[in-house]
Amino acid sequence: MITTLFKDFQFEAAHRLPNVAKGHKCGRLHGHSFTVRLEVTGEVDPHQGWLIDFSKLKEAFQPIWQCLDHHYLNDIPGLENPTSEILASWIWKQLKPELAELSAVIIKETCSAGCIYKGE
Repeated sequence: MITTLFKDFQFEAAHRLPNVAKGHKCGRLHGHSFTVRLEVTGEVDPHQGWLIDFSKLKEAFQPIWQCLDHHYLNDIPGLENPTSEILASWIWKQLKPELAELSAVIIKETCSAGCIYKGE
């Protein structure tokens, strides 16, 4: 049985988008309560009855969360222009080597706006 499961994480961070047009509101320093959803897809182990232990997702994301939470994203190498799209790709690149089952990284920067990244 193939299935996809997910785990959500939240972090608070500040950023600014340096490449937007002059006067654009996102060019000013501001913050978000980000939600990151990690999705993993694969074959359910018939004996255990699950694809992956949720604690493995939490453990894999913990160092990334520590790097992002309550930080200025623009100061993190690779996030100098921290759009949701670039942030999702950056998280993917950090996690995929350790988490082969990773199938999507979803970023929500507000309650109604975000992006879905499914790898390169």
